[in-house]
Amino acid sequence: MTRFLAWVFSIISIGAIFGLGAMAVMVWHYGNDLPSHERLENYQPATLSRVYDRDGRVMAEYLTERRIFAPVEEIPDLVKNAFIAAEDRNFYEHHGFDALGIMGAVVDYARGGRLRGASTITQQVMKNFLLTNERSFDRKFKEIILATRMEQVLSKDQILELYLNEIYLGARAYGVVAAAANYFGKPLEHLSVAEAAYLAALPKAPSNLHPVDNRDEALDRRGYVLGQMLRAGFITQAQHDEAMEDPLHTVLDGSLQPEIQTVPRRDYFSEEIRRQLVERLGEDEVEGGGLTVRATLDPELQRVGADALRARLVEWDKTRQGWRGPVAQLDPAQLETEESWRRALGSARAPMDIPGWFPAVVLKVGDTTARIGIQGVPEDEDGHFIGIADANWAKPELEGGGVGRAPRQPSDIYAVGDVIMVAAEDAEGAEIRDLDGEALLAEVDSWSLRQIPEIEGAFMAMDPTTGRVLAMQGGFSFETSVFNRASQAKRQPGSSFKPFVYAAALDNGYTPSSVILDAPIVIDTGSDELWRPTNSSNRFYGPSPMRVGIEQSRNVMTVRLAQEIGMERVAEYAERFGVYENMPHHLSYALGAGETTLYQMVGAYGMFANGGWRIEPTLVDRVQDRYGETLFKQDNRACYECTEIWEAGLKEPVPTPDKQLIMDPVTAFQLTSMMRGTVERGTATTLASLGIPMAAKTGTTNDARDAWLIAFTPNMVAGCYIGYDNPRPMGRSAYGSTMCGPVIKAFMEEAMKDRPHLDFHVPPGAVMAKIDRGSGRRLSDDASGPGVVVEAFHPGEEPQIGEYSGGRVIDGGFVAYKGGDLPMSLDASADSGGAYGGGAAPAGGASGGAARPAPPKPAAGGFGSGGLY
Repeated sequence: MTRFLAWVFSIISIGAIFGLGAMAVMVWHYGNDLPSHERLENYQPATLSRVYDRDGRVMAEYLTERRIFAPVEEIPDLVKNAFIAAEDRNFYEHHGFDALGIMGAVVDYARGGRLRGASTITQQVMKNFLLTNERSFDRKFKEIILATRMEQVLSKDQILELYLNEIYLGARAYGVVAAAANYFGKPLEHLSVAEAAYLAALPKAPSNLHPVDNRDEALDRRGYVLGQMLRAGFITQAQHDEAMEDPLHTVLDGSLQPEIQTVPRRDYFSEEIRRQLVERLGEDEVEGGGLTVRATLDPELQRVGADALRARLVEWDKTRQGWRGPVAQLDPAQLETEESWRRALGSARAPMDIPGWFPAVVLKVGDTTARIGIQGVPEDEDGHFIGIADANWAKPELEGGGVGRAPRQPSDIYAVGDVIMVAAEDAEGAEIRDLDGEALLAEVDSWSLRQIPEIEGAFMAMDPTTGRVLAMQGGFSFETSVFNRASQAKRQPGSSFKPFVYAAALDNGYTPSSVILDAPIVIDTGSDELWRPTNSSNRFYGPSPMRVGIEQSRNVMTVRLAQEIGMERVAEYAERFGVYENMPHHLSYALGAGETTLYQMVGAYGMFANGGWRIEPTLVDRVQDRYGETLFKQDNRACYECTEIWEAGLKEPVPTPDKQLIMDPVTAFQLTSMMRGTVERGTATTLASLGIPMAAKTGTTNDARDAWLIAFTPNMVAGCYIGYDNPRPMGRSAYGSTMCGPVIKAFMEEAMKDRPHLDFHVPPGAVMAKIDRGSGRRLSDDASGPGVVVEAFHPGEEPQIGEYSGGRVIDGGFVAYKGGDLPMSLDASADSGGAYGGGAAPAGGASGGAARPAPPKPAAGGFGSGGLY
């Protein structure tokens, strides 16, 4: 008997040795080329980046996978226990794999059951991070090897942290934090037992356990998880029973209102931030680095600016363009039930980012009204209708141009299945902006037809002291066109470029009262063509002070001045202010013939507003990584005294200024003063009624293809551009003042309500003197009258009383025009006539500024806004 037992023991021992050897060979074979598990020690999951506006509200998220990383200590025990109960009840006992679980899976399979993986949480982490989803023995064996190795490197809590933050849980959510937000609109700590159990049910089949589309399957799997939690002692019987009765409400079916802030739709501002960050940090870091971005956006100013731009584009489109038809067309067969038309309308891809506007589908066309179904608005008992009176502007576009007659009945506009845009109006016809469902419906009196304008534009506002961009709208609707016309559209600035010509002159010995000849010029371009620049009024006005040239936007005066000082100097100033890079020295560039962006122009004007200090427009105050470390910030001032602990009574530390002065402050003030004249009596008088110290310049290019207006106060710069994406004439009365004037006025009126109305500061060293605005002569200090202006001069450049600045007329070296009755010198007598198209010629020595009338103001609509040529 003893011999037999010894023999059995020997056989078992030899078998064990061979088994262990075989196992060692398998481990060597499969483990030899496995990926390193050690890199998981420093693993950083791809985590979404968030952008916060000035008020600390989330304004955008950038992500490839919607994941919000949470340290394991911040994940509630309820959530951790739910996943452990569902996926790996022995998680804290095993060493990477569960031998009993594997044996149980084998037995079940041998009995005819489904082959299951019996993977532990550790094994699932290995599969998700280092292996593939292949269902094979090889992959399973590798998984076990890696899991065993990882248990020697990381703690159980670290492994659980990786698992709960990495796992895909459906609804575009990776990790438990994103899933809690996507399904329930809650932070983890607010989840109920039933909600935590549902999340823990999802790893098994996230695509097949949707709470709406697969409700029964989701409830069954949740019930299984609740049973496992009860069996493991994680919840009580009472908690289990209560959770089983929970109806599984989620935000996906609208039965739950989210507790946490929902992420706004992507817009021009947030997309421009993303674009700039990608250029600086790379796409992987921006969309997966878990960055925290503090944006400069002022949400209220953004709303005001965007609304003002949209309102002007809609107004122009409705009065100048015809009805271009529906947004899309649905098959009438899709409109038989409310459920079917809502599903079809939801797939029509109509924009949803226009405040107060809703996509709608025409369900029935009657004699006087059309019945419509409106996306996002519940049906009432009688339905929603749109009458012909609410769409009488919708005249059809004609093939040869122009528009046809006004519609007389709904069938002239609509057909069943048309997808259109509508807006809600109250009894007074005012558009209702509230989108909060019930509140809106309580106020609706009627629905009116809307059309996405064909004409486009951009708006931008900036703080001139810091360069912080407070608002930016790159077009009518981001969902219709993501192209940002504020930062990406390169257009000709026209006369809005002229201040840089005058800045170059003022910094090089010329003054606001320097007299420039406004008379015809003929220039040989060297290409068998002659260039004859003219003023927008097609008239010439003789010798006129520089101030008048910028107030009335005189093209010919600007060309003569640019020729006088040299285009090399003009180009240097344009490049210094960031308007152009490597600007060609063509004379036509003095009138804005080059191409630039609104973003660059507003930034450049900000340096006029702040007295000549260099600033760069910025959309971001600070960017921090996932650990809170600052990657970069806007304010880079050094503070050498900030290292010591400050106590009361000690001198407060003062950061060292880091700005560069790129223009003489006196020059900046001179230029600003002249552009204030543009508001008071020039081409931007539409802004004068605001009663705010403000400077501005308009710009309109040839054939009114581009319209600009940029205005500024000491604490705000705002710019507007309007034009067609494929440049073409906008038509009669389209000027910088008429197109952009209403936008800037509406914005400034709201923006300056809560801001101090500061006057522009007179810089030290400026010499102030009274000048006759019409002739440019120096007046006595006691002179008064409507023609008297107080000009600033650099020390030593101010003229003597009764004299002109410089003592000569600037003609740019062009051959003097000898025809007609235009006065050609400062001393032309009043009898020579015709200096201003029939007005009086300059009269010498006017002591009150009243002897010589000011040049006539441009006709309404801004003729003085100038053009390219």
